[in-house]
Amino acid sequence: MNYLVTGAAGFIGYHVAKFLIHRGDQVIGLDSIDEYYDPQLKLARLAQLGIAAGEIHPGTLISSSAYSNFRFVQANIVDKEFMLSLFEAQDFSVVIHLAAQAGVRYSLENPDVYLQSNLMGFLQLLECCRHFPVRHLVYASSSSVYGMNQKMPFSTSDEVNHPISLYASTKKANELMAHTYSHLFGIPTTGLRFFTVYGPWGRPDMAYFLFADAITKGEPIAVYNRGQMKRDFTYIDDIVLGLVAVADQPAQADPNFDPQLPDPSRSSAPFRIYNLGNSKPVPLMDFITALEKGLGKKAKLEYLPLQPGDVLETHADLSDLARDVGYHPSTEIVQGVESFTSWYKHFYQI
Repeated sequence: MNYLVTGAAGFIGYHVAKFLIHRGDQVIGLDSIDEYYDPQLKLARLAQLGIAAGEIHPGTLISSSAYSNFRFVQANIVDKEFMLSLFEAQDFSVVIHLAAQAGVRYSLENPDVYLQSNLMGFLQLLECCRHFPVRHLVYASSSSVYGMNQKMPFSTSDEVNHPISLYASTKKANELMAHTYSHLFGIPTTGLRFFTVYGPWGRPDMAYFLFADAITKGEPIAVYNRGQMKRDFTYIDDIVLGLVAVADQPAQADPNFDPQLPDPSRSSAPFRIYNLGNSKPVPLMDFITALEKGLGKKAKLEYLPLQPGDVLETHADLSDLARDVGYHPSTEIVQGVESFTSWYKHFYQI
């Protein structure tokens, strides 16, 4: 199989590319290597895949020195001409689209970036898949689309019409755009609503990473809503296994789809939506305790009110994903946090 993994220098993209490479698939990784967070971490991830920073030149496809089945190109998915030429030349079987502007709070400060990357960028991917058909397009959505919903656990059969951040709105829009292209052009598309992914090589803007930084430096950590929050923390290895299992089974039209009682997660077109989480919500304070243990240092806590765009709890209903691809996450929070803190201390030489 010939894969395109966008966002390959990012947290999830790096781990997905690595898994596919080791499985023996042909993989092209694409990333803009922007400065939303430290580009050196992105370059360090690529170095693990045999891509040296000094060899990277925008628009140039370079081969890995470590893996004969991996190549990388620095490019922006918004660049329509480049993306169309890449698709024409490479004949991709499956596209795993993970490149996006992430972050709920950042969307309050820089909304324009989200519209450009998450909407225009996704449109270019859809257009490429339209003109150069692929077996399957799998793309990152987010648990943030559940917004004001309070029924737990969050189910893909629930409506998600009340987002509370622009980031969530763009992810909901991606799902609607994907359905339109599945319906009009028969492109099999599957959206995955990720639930608080964590683990080694993670994103420095995520709360658990910021907590680790602050604890290590002896600085206070911001604990919103006085810690009265729960998150469906999901370890990166479980995410990768679920994502690849989904990618291996292209979305199909549901012959039992009822347009009078439509299920938002399926369609008469080849379109699917799944939650990809752990389905075991963890109190935020328990997660902080696990970080303290892994880092060997107590946290200084600064209690703050709930922030705009935040939700009190996330909890994924995984029943459809378990049924369709046999997904069962297995990493307990203590094990996962220990793996993260071990990597963190090694990477930052603590």
